[in-house]
This record gives sequence, structure tokens and C-alpha cells, in this order.
Amino acid sequence: MATIFSRIIAGEIPCYKVAEDDRFFAFLDINPLVKGHTLVIPKQEVDYIFDLNDEDLAAMHVFAKRVALAIGKAFPCRKVGEAVLGLEVPHAHIHLIPMQNEKDMLFSNPKLKLTDEEFKAVAEAIRAAL
Repeated sequence: MATIFSRIIAGEIPCYKVAEDDRFFAFLDINPLVKGHTLVIPKQEVDYIFDLNDEDLAAMHVFAKRVALAIGKAFPCRKVGEAVLGLEVPHAHIHLIPMQNEKDMLFSNPKLKLTDEEFKAVAEAIRAAL
């Protein structure tokens, strides 16, 4: 059975897409820690990020870098943090999170509640910075 992320890539479940190429897809986290919190995923359905072959893992990070730089332009921050957890969704993914300090990366923090219009504006701001 396809993961929720594979269904998002296929267009079966809506998302706020930020970037896409032939191998990777980036979209806003629906439960963001901060504005700009984005997920980068491979189109290939792989549960554990370190099960990707070396070429795909490296390419995923290059793709994530491009998205992270755009996030940093769209949402000025000290740095864009990267986290790989992978416990909730069995599809490899990288969290890109604009940070002012380390506490912005705590997944135990309350999640933002954004409106549809706010999500659209965040995604557009990142796309415009690509």
C-alpha cells in the first residue's frame, strides 16, 4: 500500500508544493513548527533514508540544499535546520526548518495552525526564492 507521501506525489492527497524534479518532491509540513517548515522526499518509496543508494542520497541532499536556501531567503533566519526522523511515515524524508535558535527544532513544540491562504502564501514565497 502506498504511503501518504506517495499519495501526495501522485496528487491523490493535496499539498502545498514547493519544488519538484524527476527524483524529489518538496512540500510544506501540514503541522509546521514554524512558517517555512518543509519536507523533502524522494519519489522512490523507501522507508529508511539510509536505504537510498549513495547517488540518490547525495542528490536528495543537493535538492534539499536548493530548497533550504530558498526557505532562508523567503523567511530570514539564522539557519535552516535539517532533521531526519522517519518514525511516523514509512517514507524517507528530510525536515527543513527555519531557525532563530535550537529550540525551533524541537518537535515537542506546539505546531502552528495556519489557514489555507497562509499555507499558500508560504509556499509561494519559497517558490519565488528558488
